Amino acid sequence: MKSIKDIYKIGVGPSSSHTMGPAKAAAIFAERHPAQNYKVVLYDSLAKTGKGHLTDKAIIKAMAPASVTVEFDTTTAVPHPNTLDFFVKGEDARMRVFSVGGGDIEIEGEESKQKEVYPHNTFRGIVKYCENKGLSLSDYVFSFENKDIKKYLLCVWKTMNEAIDSGLKATGVLAGGLRLERKAKFLYNQRFMDESPEIRESRLVCAYAFAVSEQNAGGGKIVTAPTCGSCGVLPAVLKYTKQRKGFDDNDIIRALAVGGLIGSLIKTNASISGAECGCQAEIGSACSMAAAALGELFGMGIEQIEYAAEMALEHHLGLTCDPVCGLVQIPCIERNAVAAMRAINAVNLSSFLYTTRKISFDTIVKTMYETGRDISGRYRETSEGGLAKSVHINGNGGRR
Repeated sequence: MKSIKDIYKIGVGPSSSHTMGPAKAAAIFAERHPAQNYKVVLYDSLAKTGKGHLTDKAIIKAMAPASVTVEFDTTTAVPHPNTLDFFVKGEDARMRVFSVGGGDIEIEGEESKQKEVYPHNTFRGIVKYCENKGLSLSDYVFSFENKDIKKYLLCVWKTMNEAIDSGLKATGVLAGGLRLERKAKFLYNQRFMDESPEIRESRLVCAYAFAVSEQNAGGGKIVTAPTCGSCGVLPAVLKYTKQRKGFDDNDIIRALAVGGLIGSLIKTNASISGAECGCQAEIGSACSMAAAALGELFGMGIEQIEYAAEMALEHHLGLTCDPVCGLVQIPCIERNAVAAMRAINAVNLSSFLYTTRKISFDTIVKTMYETGRDISGRYRETSEGGLAKSVHINGNGGRR
């Protein structure tokens, strides 16, 4: 299994699979084949929602100052929903790429250059190793990652906080045509005179999740956790808990390590791509990561953490990816807030009920992947079904 750095990538929104991945591929092709004129063809999900996700603009920017023609092919069958072909105009140079989620790409015919860091690919295997060595899950991560991992995670945490802070200050309407107003600042400042602790928790956690998600939707700097579209869940949960309980940055680093481990297991054995497995693969995975991270923060045992992570993912099974107008705005932003609260609930339930659990984390990951592959393509980031089909927005941002 690869490094958790593969889960936490610092970049700009709005989409890890539709902007970060294609931009990375474009830069690689331009470096390998320096030229003045390129053609890039997007297929399936990339073609159907590429405009809303700014895929074409990300590619053109990555290949500048060359001239780039981007074509959107919505009919040709391809092996992966996020497939794109690169060509040099007038030459034989060609490269086919799959954007597999979280900003990662696979180049057809080439083996991945990323090294395996962990000797185990299942949660059960990790548990057995930890039991034999007397390790916590965060200790397990630190024993296999490079020595700079804590410094890297501190940078990740700093970037997450910056996204929250910037999002809480920002106002106005998000670009894209939906005329969707930013809500994070309003949520953060809208205090009730008789606000209960429970309502305050919900308001603040949701405000933090909205802040990061709105930054992402606006093309701001965020951290994939595990994707751009689900980047608000984990930082919201950790930010609120740190403030409420007084944890320090070292505690947060350990929590991020465990959250990253869960994300890596899901990515290795299933998928974190909405185009491949629906929103369950993005928001569901983010919720699972947040639940595990919070469990580590509270000093829960491995079995309790497993139950929290499993529960968080289980109750997102079948969640569709149906972005209105192909934008990472509706329903994506609200889903980050809902998932953040669900992660907290999963940890609370796990603390009481972990001895009664019947389903393993490995089983739920396998089930999520099978469920995702069974979901109709209309509900996997193509904007052809669900809310994307039911909600029509006119030029002024109004519904019709």
